Amino acid sequence: MKISDSKYVTLTYDLNVGEGEERELMEQATAEKPLEFIFGTNSMLKAFEDNIFGLSEGDKFKFTLNPEEAYGDFDESRIIDLPKNIFEVDGKIDTEMLFEGNTLPMMDSDGNRLTGSVVTITDDTVTMDFNHPLAGETMHFEGTVQGVRDASPEEIAALFSNGGGCSSGDCGGCSCGC
Repeated sequence: MKISDSKYVTLTYDLNVGEGEERELMEQATAEKPLEFIFGTNSMLKAFEDNIFGLSEGDKFKFTLNPEEAYGDFDESRIIDLPKNIFEVDGKIDTEMLFEGNTLPMMDSDGNRLTGSVVTITDDTVTMDFNHPLAGETMHFEGTVQGVRDASPEEIAALFSNGGGCSSGDCGGCSCGC
């Protein structure tokens, strides 16, 4: 069976970022914790899916995605200072949640869901970075297709009932877009 729309795909891979000798291992999907997804449901980057389309169980893959194919260039304008008081719950800041380096789900004034990383915290402001963590990175994937099968109607229904899929391409999560 080959990877195509509505197939349940299981992959192992190493993801390295950077150029030349400066590559850094960023993420691994192992046999114990593989990447599992339903192909063609907007849960993965289109360029990622384009590179594995038509592969079968046991096939190996190796490809590179440049920033334009993945999460775009790093954009300084997506680093924003916000009033610290918007992070208060019942008049208090939850320090278990609001700390430098943490990633927080947020919503803009239009109701769009965003994911931001806390850069700095002062007495009055919180600086948030709304770039994807891999914005500006060249991503190098190397791995193996572990399995390909038809997705069940229940798996497809569960994906969409849980808000799965990503039409904006900026959903956060793993580097592949899931």
